[in-house]
Amino acid sequence: MHPFESLHIPTDSIGIHWFGQSSFGIRDTKDTIVQVDPYYPRERPNDRYIHSRSPLNEASLKTDFVLLTHNHGDHTCIESINRIRSAYPEVRFIGPTESVQALIEVGVDASLTQIVEAGMEIEIGSMKAHVVWAKPPNGLHEDGIAPPDVTHLGYVLEVESTRVYVSGDPVNTFGNHDSLLAPIRNLKPEIGFLTTHPNEGEFPFFDGSAKIAKELGLKAAVPAHYSCFVTRDYDPKEWAQELEGIEPILIPYNQSIIYPKE
Repeated sequence: MHPFESLHIPTDSIGIHWFGQSSFGIRDTKDTIVQVDPYYPRERPNDRYIHSRSPLNEASLKTDFVLLTHNHGDHTCIESINRIRSAYPEVRFIGPTESVQALIEVGVDASLTQIVEAGMEIEIGSMKAHVVWAKPPNGLHEDGIAPPDVTHLGYVLEVESTRVYVSGDPVNTFGNHDSLLAPIRNLKPEIGFLTTHPNEGEFPFFDGSAKIAKELGLKAAVPAHYSCFVTRDYDPKEWAQELEGIEPILIPYNQSIIYPKE
């Protein structure tokens, strides 16, 4: 059994485990476990990966649902998904059309999948997920941003009494567009898992990430999309310095926390 399964979660709190990159586990007091974008490749050459060992043996963690944000290899990882479904044949997979199609092509039973689109609301066991955009499907012409290659979604999860925003890989200028922010803000998330990078350009920079957190009215924010690839790493403490009036939560690599804190 993975330690996350035995983590004591007080009433009206949730368990969060960060496996590195954008891979999170979320657990409620009813022991529903959702994995977000599980990415645990076994072959890890040291010129590509920071950590030489995979953060999870997929069979060790009971998983009820897998939530996918988009069909890129570090977010819809067929290798990891195959090991999860081998260990837990009833696990359900939820994501955009390209991710679900990729799963069906490798033998996942279509009845165990669900294609979702922005604006949808779905039940995931004892939780609920609201689907939002991460990258607008038509791009942002005014910002010189072309349409994305695949559908990019985010989610607002209702877990116990907490609403959790999962950003996925948002467009760089996300925080400047109320058309993207308003549907999320209206759902009143309290804590956000935010993809960012200081200089890469595809995702919001640190100041842009802080703007998103402020515009959404988040109480707390967790940085994502780091501590995996050698060439895509960043210092989360530098990101945290950009936040104003929002609690930065820096989850240690491959560790769990309780939110809110006990």
